[in-house]
Amino acid sequence: MHTESGHDLRHHGDAEVRDDGGSLVDLAVNVRADTPPVWLREHIAASLTGLAAYPDGRAARSAVAARHALPVERVLLTAGAAEAFVLLARALKVRRPVVVHPQFTEPEAALRDAGHTVDRVLLRAEDGFRLDPAAVPEDADLVVIGNPTNPTSVLHPADTIVSLARPGRVLVVDEAFMDAVPGEREALAGRVDVPGLVVLRSLTKTWGLAGLRIGYVLAAPETVEALERAQPLWPVSTPALAAAQACVGPRAVAEAAHAAHRVAADRAHLLAGLAGFAPAGLRVAGPAEGPFVLVRLPHAAAVRRRLRDLGYAVRRGDTFPGLDEEWLRLAVRDRRTTDGFLRALERAMTR
Repeated sequence: MHTESGHDLRHHGDAEVRDDGGSLVDLAVNVRADTPPVWLREHIAASLTGLAAYPDGRAARSAVAARHALPVERVLLTAGAAEAFVLLARALKVRRPVVVHPQFTEPEAALRDAGHTVDRVLLRAEDGFRLDPAAVPEDADLVVIGNPTNPTSVLHPADTIVSLARPGRVLVVDEAFMDAVPGEREALAGRVDVPGLVVLRSLTKTWGLAGLRIGYVLAAPETVEALERAQPLWPVSTPALAAAQACVGPRAVAEAAHAAHRVAADRAHLLAGLAGFAPAGLRVAGPAEGPFVLVRLPHAAAVRRRLRDLGYAVRRGDTFPGLDEEWLRLAVRDRRTTDGFLRALERAMTR
């Protein structure tokens, strides 16, 4: 059990492509390339005629509820999943929060900012970053885990995560990348039989809406009410609400499912290319199930700098608790982009 910070929990992939990184080929940010699609941009643009009115989230909230076959009382719309982490940290009365790492660092950062002492359960590379439920302390009354997990790309079995549920415990499952998994297998969104379950979803990754900030929480009505009281008035803008309603409709869900299969094929192509670097010491965490892969390689920090010189941005791994500077996260891209990256990686590793 670890309680210290010691990592830059505020570092995110977009830092790799800001400022002088703006011209780099982006494998650092986990937002699907070539998004948002034209139809979604046009739908959002059409909402701009209504900006004089205050946002009305009822239709979007109902659409999200219908998407997951839930009553609206179990849905809360948020300004991206990141806002949900802040709301959870501020609104819930917990004594011993535990975050399962390596994972997205914002939940722990939000908990610490709210004055909580945070315990960590560190999953191990030699175990394939698989969850061992026994590693989570019995008296933890808030447990946070990602599925599939950023940055490891591990998809934990739903039953394994459910085994963490306890009376008096809030179980937060970050499913920001679940719609990139074909069939959304192992998803817990929509489940109402798991005590204390809180599922977070993001619409920014698959649809390329990181700049719009839209996500949602699925939880018991009393939890939703507590989080809603911690929100400011009108927390989600009218364009974001329009996007939410569109992205959970049947057409969009079908399009996301198709994109998930394409991501899986593109990931297989990336993994096949990375396998060629095994003799040089490169190892892939896995099996990878998300739209990104985590790799370990000698001199990774130097390789990352060389890749920047060659025009490619990748995500450093050492800001994630449980990882060190030997790790890099690579976003899955189309085959042409991947082939160019693999050629650059070969140069970067042989200099």
